[in-house]
Amino acid sequence: MSRPFSSHRYPPSAGSFVRINGKIRAREVRVIGPDGQQVGVVSLHEAINLARRSAMDLVEVAPNATPPVCRVVDYGKYRYEQAKKEKESKKHQHANRVKEIQLTATIDDNDFGVKLGHATGFLCEDMRVKVSLRFRGREMAHQEFGMQVMERFVKELAAYGQAVEVPKLVGRNLHVMLTPLPRSKRAKNPFEAEPAAAPKTEARGTERPTPPDTEDRVVDFPAPDGGADESGSSGFTNNPFSQLSAQSEEKSGS
Repeated sequence: MSRPFSSHRYPPSAGSFVRINGKIRAREVRVIGPDGQQVGVVSLHEAINLARRSAMDLVEVAPNATPPVCRVVDYGKYRYEQAKKEKESKKHQHANRVKEIQLTATIDDNDFGVKLGHATGFLCEDMRVKVSLRFRGREMAHQEFGMQVMERFVKELAAYGQAVEVPKLVGRNLHVMLTPLPRSKRAKNPFEAEPAAAPKTEARGTERPTPPDTEDRVVDFPAPDGGADESGSSGFTNNPFSQLSAQSEEKSGS
C-alpha cells in the first residue's frame, strides 16, 4: 500500500506520539470528517484516500480505542490547537502551587517589606502562600510578638488574598495559609510594569493658536555699504565713516 503523504513535513516534537497518515498501524479506523461528522469505520486505505481528497491529513487522536479514532484535519493546525490547550492548562496549574514565606518574631521593617512584596507577587499569579513563623530560643515565652507580626502580615495582604483559617501554633512554628482572591475582587499588582502612555494627538477640527500679528511691526535695518538713508542718517549710531563723508562734502562745495 502506498503512502500518500510523507511525514517528513512534520518533524516529531519531543514527547509527541501522534501518528499520522501512513504511520497509523491499524487496518481499520473510525474516521471523523473535516466538519466533525462521523464517517464510520472504514479501512485505513479508504481513510487516507478521504484525507487526500480533502487535501488534509489523517491524524490518530485516540489510539487506545477499538478501532482507533482518526480525524481528517490539517496537522499543522491540529498541533497549534494542542499547544494552545496545553498553554491554557498550565495557567490554571498555578492555583495548585504553594509558595512558602518564612518570618521571624524579630523581623525588621525592611525585610518585612521584601517578604510582603514576594507574597503579593505570588498571590497575583494565582498561587497559594504558606506563611511560617518560627520561634527561636526564649522567644517562646513571648509568643504575642510573633502573633502580632503574623496578623500584620495577613492584614497587609488582605487586598490580594485571604487566610483559610486563623494562624495555628504547631511546636515552635506558627502557620497560616493564604489563598488568592478572584481577579475581579483582587487589587492590581503594584510591581507590574504599566504600559507606556501613547502620545497625545490633536483632534481634527481643532484650531491651533495663531502667532501674533506682525504686519504693523517696523524693523529698521542699516543701509548697505555704510550709506545713509533718505533722511541723511546712517543706520549705525557710531558710524566711523560719517566724518569722512562730511569732509568730502565740504571739499566738493569749496
